[in-house]
Amino acid sequence: MISNERSALDIPSSFRYRDVFLKGKPKHDRTDSFSIKHPSMDLGRRAKIFSPFDALKGFSDELIKSEKRNKEKFADNGYEDIEEYP
Repeated sequence: MISNERSALDIPSSFRYRDVFLKGKPKHDRTDSFSIKHPSMDLGRRAKIFSPFDALKGFSDELIKSEKRNKEKFADNGYEDIEEYP
């Protein structure tokens, strides 16, 4: 993770946004116009945005069904089960 506390020597002079990076994150007072227009989001709401979600609803259930069908179909193939590597 890159820290804003890096010295100018750590960042190559060819880095296009070197000066912007070295300025760091802007700090606003709670009463200035920016903070009033753009209040910070509470952690509970922010966590919901980045929480995992099921993008393909029902896909994992279908995979389980398919795996069960295939196990039943190929269970009597005359071969012994092999141990899988951990």
